[in-house]
Amino acid sequence: MLSFTPLQSNPKPLTPTSLFTHFTHPRRHFHISSPTQLNHNNHRLSITAIDAAQPFDYEALVSNQYAQSNRLKIAIVGFGNFGQFLAKAFIRQGHIVYAHSKTDYSHIANTLGVSFFQDPHDLCEQHPDVIVLCTSIISTEPVLKKLPIQRLKRNTLFVDVLSVKEFPKNIFLQVLPTHFDILCTHPMFGPESGKDSWKDLAFVFDKVRIGEGESRKSRVDKFLDIFEKEGCRMVPMTCAEHDRYAAGSQFITHTMGRVLEKLDLDTTPINTKGYETLLNLVENTASDSFDLYYGLFMYNKNAMEQLERLDLAFEALKKELFGNLHEVLRRQLFGKVEEAGQRRVLAKLPKNGYALPAPSSDAVKSQNNN
Repeated sequence: MLSFTPLQSNPKPLTPTSLFTHFTHPRRHFHISSPTQLNHNNHRLSITAIDAAQPFDYEALVSNQYAQSNRLKIAIVGFGNFGQFLAKAFIRQGHIVYAHSKTDYSHIANTLGVSFFQDPHDLCEQHPDVIVLCTSIISTEPVLKKLPIQRLKRNTLFVDVLSVKEFPKNIFLQVLPTHFDILCTHPMFGPESGKDSWKDLAFVFDKVRIGEGESRKSRVDKFLDIFEKEGCRMVPMTCAEHDRYAAGSQFITHTMGRVLEKLDLDTTPINTKGYETLLNLVENTASDSFDLYYGLFMYNKNAMEQLERLDLAFEALKKELFGNLHEVLRRQLFGKVEEAGQRRVLAKLPKNGYALPAPSSDAVKSQNNN
């Protein structure tokens, strides 16, 4: 940066030698004058410094203020595998992270740059902007009720990351006073599926209750921006819609993985791609705790319907197999060929949300060939 000060009137004339000395001498001012100014103008400028050190770096100050304004203080309640998984992203993006759990994870927290508090009172007294519940589904309610929320700021944002949505939404609305904000979310990935990247992985969210005021709306946007910056596919969706879709996808996936796990499948020298997919399904689902699977069933009212549909589909499939087997046996025993148009086939079940048929022979039907 250049700094200029007026020179004194009637300065000594500058010869080429003296001019060079003025520009090169480390302790002298640098004099710049045009030829006209040298002869006719007594008001000239002097460079007193080049890139002079300033009392503060304004650019750095502005940058730091911007970073501070976008930084959140996030408290993670339930610092198990998933809580630690999220904390890494929060820290990576420059947010301040606190953690609390009934298990002492202080050593892991220190390695991640997270402040760990074994006492929830100490955690709440840090006045975090956001509290993220990363507990298991079945322990959400007791953990929330034990939090000393009276020590929090009155407009603190509460966030859950559970695999069911209507259940935590209802618990939040019942337990939390109306001056607290509520955001229900579900990252549709975990430490295994998201270990390399979150790019294009779905992140579902529902702004259940957000108070008036730009600061509160901005805080929600800043929190959601964490996942958007990581490349997530952001999916706004009501809690009811989420649970309906999740029962037909996530719960069925976990159910099939648990069933296959009971079969104790082993890898073979002649694995097909399809069989490899089944083995991967078992590995991905069985690695989660049974509490998670039980929570998907217990706290999603749509899960029971999916179990009934699965049972009906399996019974219908068995009847189709056995029906074809009986036809083959009849032909072998009696030499009769079944009349055309009487082949029994698997009937399609109604779509999700429609009434299910009774588990009887109505699950299969005859198809007439025209």
